[in-house]
Amino acid sequence: MGPAVVRRHLPLPVDDAFTLVTDPQAHSRWIPLTVVHADGPLRAGGRIVGISGPFAARGHGLVDRMVVERADPAGGSERVAVYRKVGPVLLGEARLEVRAEGPGSLVTWVEDVHLARLPRRLTAPVLRPAFVVMTWWALARAAREARATDQR
Repeated sequence: MGPAVVRRHLPLPVDDAFTLVTDPQAHSRWIPLTVVHADGPLRAGGRIVGISGPFAARGHGLVDRMVVERADPAGGSERVAVYRKVGPVLLGEARLEVRAEGPGSLVTWVEDVHLARLPRRLTAPVLRPAFVVMTWWALARAAREARATDQR
């Protein structure tokens, strides 16, 4: 079984769609019970921390630390951001790809994640459905937000 992959069309130009889906504050709006903080603008080497759970707003919950491995905010018809998950609970990679498609952009969100200190072959398949639901939900909310922005 491979990674969790979700695709969604956004009615925005590539640059705007990429800016939207890589904005940590947007993820805080889209993913229930989750707060996301970044150490600055999207850039290779940047650090992001997501905290999920009923007490996430107080800083308590499942901590998901990431380092930005790649951030291509400009150039061509495709943008890519790659995040390496560095623990303490989740390891692996998240990837956001945005490319021009029709009158907007196609966003592909890939989560290849497993639990730290346990065999990847056992934990990745268990986590995959949860990440499909989470990314589907987040991109559905992103699309709603993009449509609202597009209609202004």
